[in-house]
Amino acid sequence: MEVSVGDIVMPGDRIQGIESADKNQKVILGPGLRTDGETVYACKAGILKKRISIYYVDSYQKRYIPSQGENVVGVVTQKAGDIFRVDIGANEPAALSYLGFEGASKRNRPDVQVGDIVYAKLIVASKDMESELVCVDSFGKKGKLGVLSPNGMLLTCSLSLVRKILKANCPLLRLLSEELKYEIAVGMNGKIWIKSKSSVEDTIAVANAILAAEFTPPEEYQSLCNSIMKSLALLK
Repeated sequence: MEVSVGDIVMPGDRIQGIESADKNQKVILGPGLRTDGETVYACKAGILKKRISIYYVDSYQKRYIPSQGENVVGVVTQKAGDIFRVDIGANEPAALSYLGFEGASKRNRPDVQVGDIVYAKLIVASKDMESELVCVDSFGKKGKLGVLSPNGMLLTCSLSLVRKILKANCPLLRLLSEELKYEIAVGMNGKIWIKSKSSVEDTIAVANAILAAEFTPPEEYQSLCNSIMKSLALLK
């Protein structure tokens, strides 16, 4: 069966019309797609979607399959020599070298402990190789990557919810920022770190709003935020 963008796909369906919006840009196949020669097939059930030149299958799942270039939130579970093992929700931990931090060297090692939460980028993601992370961008700068504050809250959600709130036209995070001051790190692996600048109650309110958004249509986000704020006011 041949399908195109916007259609519901099943494993084995052949994908038609794979092309980039910009002819100078390379087409990237995201989660749920694989190639066999020149033909692209779906390897999981969901809705075929496209973002710029990236094609992927949007489906409800919590098990994360590492994909090169994605930002993820993970927990350091082990230190083995010069390598940190990080749980990113995949079938195996990812490796994070101490040299993967801005300004790190043998004399200037980063202060990373087991149990720390990190926001990192996947530079190696293959079914035949161990996933590798770094906490710097292509210019060697950390930007928003690195070790996150232990005072924040880490929650786990479905991968479809992450993609939903990260859409350019999704107003949820903007609406919340109009009412509450908070920091957030959203990982494509379904892990979200949140920290309010004022109180724990505010952090919980933001977390509840994000989780409730999964089954709430975008046009009802304003009502959702209003309801969250009313409940928060009763606690203060």
